[in-house]
Amino acid sequence: MSTFEMNDAQVAGLAAAICATAEAMGQEMNPGTAAMMAEDLSVYPVPAVRVALKACRSEVKGKLAMADILSRVQLKDGRPGKDEAWSIALLAGDEIETVVMTTEIQQAMTAASPILRLGDKVGARMAFMSAYERLVAAARAEAVPTTWSVSLGFDPARRVMAIESAVRMQLITQQAGIQYLADLRIAPITADGQAIAGLLTGSTAQPSPHLREKLAEVRQIVDAAKARQDRQRLKKAQADRVDTYLRKRKVRVAIAAVQHKESF
Repeated sequence: MSTFEMNDAQVAGLAAAICATAEAMGQEMNPGTAAMMAEDLSVYPVPAVRVALKACRSEVKGKLAMADILSRVQLKDGRPGKDEAWSIALLAGDEIETVVMTTEIQQAMTAASPILRLGDKVGARMAFMSAYERLVAAARAEAVPTTWSVSLGFDPARRVMAIESAVRMQLITQQAGIQYLADLRIAPITADGQAIAGLLTGSTAQPSPHLREKLAEVRQIVDAAKARQDRQRLKKAQADRVDTYLRKRKVRVAIAAVQHKESF
């Protein structure tokens, strides 16, 4: 079950937001209906529900329905789409690679692995996607939060690349990242092992020139991805501001037209 449960004040605020959204869409909604919808949505994070309501105001044509809100909330739960999930699952099959994956990917791969071992990649993909979609649907129906875990590979440098990226993307916490590298911290056989562990623990150790070069490449990749995300967020924020301005201007024009008409 969900760990997000809203308190009474948040549920009441959400009910008011649902009423306001319905009104903005030209619909009269009974407060009792809005309260019931808010109660059903209380197992989800407040920000996710508010984002979903905003999307409904601009995307839904016609009356606001619970399904409209719920579908948009669930799509923001962080679970990868089935194609991305399959790519992650395949990468996890390489014992050298360190892969961060969701519970549903792990479970779906269990169903697909026997077929994949027979060499039928197409059949394995179909089995995986069928199982994955079923597992995701069940998890979303129960409002189960997305859980990411790390499958550690043998390559130490790729471990830190995957784990540091997961921490930066907030898929796992920094504490979890440190825990996943515990073997490097507790028994660092080489200076490179100490340097890799130090990236998350904050301790200092000098890596070899080869590892230093490799880690620099990792940081460039991660920093570039973060920069792209920042640009996308900025672009979206600018678009939202323009959209808000245009909608407000449209409302002002409509009000002015009504007032002008009433003056005659």
